Amino acid sequence: MAGHGHAGGHQGHDKHAGHDPEAFRRKFWLSLILTVPIVLTSHMVMDWFGYSLDFPGMSWVGPVLGTAVFFYGGWPFLAGAVSEVRDRAPGMMLLISMAITVAYTASMLTSLGVFDLDFWWELAALVTIMLLGHWQEMKAIGQAQGALAALAALLPDDAERLTGEGATERVPVAQLVVGDTVLVRSGARVPADGRIIDGTAELDESMITGESRPVARTVGGRVVAGTVATDSTIRVRIDAVGDDTALAGIGRLVAQAQASSGRAQVLADRFAAMLFYVATGAALLTFIAWSALGDVNQSVVRTVTVLVIACPHALGLAIPLVIALSTAMAAKAGILVKDRLALERMRTVDAVLFDKTGTLTKGAHTVAGIAAAVGFTDDEALRIAGAVEADSEHPLARALTAVAHDRNLHASATGFRSLTGRGVQAVVDDRTYAVGGPALLRELSATVPDDLVEAAQRWSERGAAVLHLLLLEESGSPQVIGAFALEDEIRPEARQAIEQLRRQGVKKIVMITGDARAVAEAVAADLGFRPGVDEVFAEVLPADKDRAVAELQARGLIVAMVGDGVNDAPALARADVGLAIGAGTDVAIESAGVVLASSDPRGVSSVIRLSKASYRKMIQNLAWAAGYNVIAIPLAAGVLAWAGITLSPAIGAVLMSASTIVVALNAQLLRRVRLAPHQQ
Repeated sequence: MAGHGHAGGHQGHDKHAGHDPEAFRRKFWLSLILTVPIVLTSHMVMDWFGYSLDFPGMSWVGPVLGTAVFFYGGWPFLAGAVSEVRDRAPGMMLLISMAITVAYTASMLTSLGVFDLDFWWELAALVTIMLLGHWQEMKAIGQAQGALAALAALLPDDAERLTGEGATERVPVAQLVVGDTVLVRSGARVPADGRIIDGTAELDESMITGESRPVARTVGGRVVAGTVATDSTIRVRIDAVGDDTALAGIGRLVAQAQASSGRAQVLADRFAAMLFYVATGAALLTFIAWSALGDVNQSVVRTVTVLVIACPHALGLAIPLVIALSTAMAAKAGILVKDRLALERMRTVDAVLFDKTGTLTKGAHTVAGIAAAVGFTDDEALRIAGAVEADSEHPLARALTAVAHDRNLHASATGFRSLTGRGVQAVVDDRTYAVGGPALLRELSATVPDDLVEAAQRWSERGAAVLHLLLLEESGSPQVIGAFALEDEIRPEARQAIEQLRRQGVKKIVMITGDARAVAEAVAADLGFRPGVDEVFAEVLPADKDRAVAELQARGLIVAMVGDGVNDAPALARADVGLAIGAGTDVAIESAGVVLASSDPRGVSSVIRLSKASYRKMIQNLAWAAGYNVIAIPLAAGVLAWAGITLSPAIGAVLMSASTIVVALNAQLLRRVRLAPHQQ
């Protein structure tokens, strides 16, 4: 792992004291102050600018201040070199150390009269410029990793815990335990994960999901540490604290992703190791060639310049900075990258396999159709049915009640009775009504009007659940006065997600579900699946979903599987890229390479966009860093000295630092990539 900028660089040199942006800043400024008099008293610089200085002891300025710069400013590089040698992982630190050590030795021997090389100013300038480049590099990576600190800062310091007597006491968040009840006031942050036991509030969950709009949460609703109650007070029973919270899980994933190596990083590490040997070989050849030409002074100058130019600073920064930036940006948009390789592979995906329930649909029923018998209106039928079902816990009943409530169709019911397995009945407006399915119709021998039969048949063919509303008269047979189609609601953003994937070059959209073929085909039609191109796998058992992934892979397709992570684990693991969706409160899903905290399937195209953009930046940075060395090393060795074109070590250091800055700026351009679904 030579030179991951920084196997000897960041992973290696972080082990040494003083390797943080602040320490490099201090070292840079002090070294700069010491370098100025060394440069001003250099005979070479005086000759260039046509001035002269002469004062007692001037000859000692270079050796004394230069030695201070070498040991004080150069210490991080020397310590890093020792670490690289010990780890047998030669890289950037060893190259820098070789350059400054050769420069220091040659300069000291000159001061002692052995050589005729005025090298102190170049040594001091080299160390100072190296410190500047390193300081800027560490600062850039530090800023990118600030996403972790930002996540930690989202948690409040203390919480209002409810005591047994109903009073509140303010306690540090660290003292909360599972089972505690806390009061979260309007505008305050939720201190730990839990469920609402009293109150309703709009919560700002953008820190988890990347979604800017507040989300309504009521009794029984799950809330996550760090989210903000925007409009009213709620009481929350805590069910996860500390490292078990969603926020802590996100922090772990971001840290894991920033530390993980992808293919591009492995390439950079190999290149850095190779560069060490190339640079050392080039420096040795340079020294031998110039010495053979009888110019020992030039042989030392050229050798030092080769070593300076070859420092893979830019190479070391090329990949880590893009990784740090891309994972931090993704986390802010609710995209949690667990595996760098998964993110890199995402740009090559040509088939996206969606699990239907909970991914393309909401996993909850809604009223998709209403038909009323002659003499009744749709609204009237819905108002009565919503009232009859009000006390039922059945998911279909809740759907009817919710739609009636949304449409402001209110009525009160009394005498609620559950007819197990058949339906429910209650009294509304002094008349008895029942709501149920086919079993209730059979039991009551009810006759369904022809127009309602036609509607019910049409809905059933689509795979919808059909409920009927019956008026139960004491005399005479029950009268069927309404019918309702209930379907798993398609996410409104699902169609847009599919369109975006097609625009990005994904060849095939596939849906997989355990539902009947008729239901699956109806959903596919609603989503705009293309016959003959896109595919539907229906009536698939959860345990067999990974077989569908394997079948697509056997056709040569690179498959991304998008599921809710509950029963999709084997398929997520088998896919080339597994994306768990809607997992904002369960971020530690082991089987997925990428976790989309929001339930918005448009996040999949954001992952592709980020994958393509970050890979492009990595390749651009590698090409720049590699190309720079290919051209600069021969120049530094003096192959064009015959034409009067040479590079001094100090100019080499300036070029090397400039190359690092170019790479850092290019990586920062990644910030222009739009990731939030509403920014498409």
